Amino acid sequence: MSDRKRADAVYAALLERQGERWVEPRVERTRRVLELLDDPQRTYRVVHVTGTNGKTSTSRIAESIIRAHGLRTGLFTSPHLERFTERVMIDGEPIADGAIADAWDEIAPIVGLVDAELELQDEAPLTFFELLTVLAFVAFADAPVDVAVIEVGMGGAWDSTNTADGDVAVFAPIDIDHADRLGDTIADIAAVKAGIIKQGAAVVSASQDAAAVAVLTEGARRAEATIAFDGEQFGLLEQKLAVGGQLITVRGLAGTYPELYLPLYGAHQGHNAALAIAAVESLIGGATQALAEDVLADGLANATSPGRLQLVGIAPTVLVDSAHNPHGAKALVTALGDSFDFDEWGMVLGAFGDKDVAGIVGALAPSAAHVFATAPESDRAAEPDTVADFAEELGASVTVHHDLTDAAEAARAWAAASDRRAVVIAGSVVLAGEAVALSAAEDWKAGYAS
Repeated sequence: MSDRKRADAVYAALLERQGERWVEPRVERTRRVLELLDDPQRTYRVVHVTGTNGKTSTSRIAESIIRAHGLRTGLFTSPHLERFTERVMIDGEPIADGAIADAWDEIAPIVGLVDAELELQDEAPLTFFELLTVLAFVAFADAPVDVAVIEVGMGGAWDSTNTADGDVAVFAPIDIDHADRLGDTIADIAAVKAGIIKQGAAVVSASQDAAAVAVLTEGARRAEATIAFDGEQFGLLEQKLAVGGQLITVRGLAGTYPELYLPLYGAHQGHNAALAIAAVESLIGGATQALAEDVLADGLANATSPGRLQLVGIAPTVLVDSAHNPHGAKALVTALGDSFDFDEWGMVLGAFGDKDVAGIVGALAPSAAHVFATAPESDRAAEPDTVADFAEELGASVTVHHDLTDAAEAARAWAAASDRRAVVIAGSVVLAGEAVALSAAEDWKAGYAS
């Protein structure tokens, strides 16, 4: 069997498990598997990243900077846009099919043993995300990597990834999301996320609501960890638009770094970069030694964040963004105004029904000249008519499209009527992945042809 088929079989086996939305506070089950595998997650240093928005971008930027220092890196993020191997990166590339299949073969006997133990205890078997976390940790040990940058799946304290001991705990902006699992106040959510702070670790955080600041500060105190916040101990000093991204000046924990090129759009990405720099300073220099500017510049210049304000089409311009909650949607709107010079935006919107659809549409629709309501390919998707109804209540011009292909074609035709128009596809990570795949298949980089 080819490595590709072996890897596809691994994903099929994962999909037979309880899905990613099936989450219980039971980190001990992942810990049990890892103990039987001799704790592979303890063979490398760890940067552990949580938050509500910006986790993935911050993780990817930090990994790129660490890799620029000549260290072998692992990167674990979720969800994926097109193929599940994107979630487990080795030295900046999706893990090889053969390597993920070999890791599965390695863990399979232990998985069977732990599943049997769970059955005896009348508990559900290991889940998709629990096993994917184990797979990543084993693959990183097998590589082997020097440093793993690990993004939390949900929350923090009882997330499967919290079986790793983060040398650095990183907190992206915390807002309301997954309220049914994490709590319905920022303080409650921050308390769950603060669970990733390990004894004696370094903690770096984005600027936070006062309630989150109090919780994180107390969590760091209890763990005898240092803590630094964006806007206080470090921060973004200046941003300038540049071709394909921006120039940023950052005051780090140990040095100031002027006019660094970041090939990502949006003010929020500048803040994500500042947070990533503080995290790497804490990891490599103990927050007391400045990073070499040429190495840092190389790391930032090679940073990518697929599905985050990603340019996928020209003539007309088409952007894809995975904004899937109101906080992310607001950041998207700000970035569109700051980074692009168009008079009208056509917004292709689709969301999951278990998300705050009204909040997402409420943040995006007022900035749209026309909304193309659609749905991602998922049983969890909100009906396009539901998206349309929310947009129409806000006075938006709306059309309904029952799949992304139709919506994107209509949006591109609308935008092609004027060089002052552009398209953004947003509302769901799954929709973003579909759009990236569709743009490649349709060759949107060649320009629109009616």
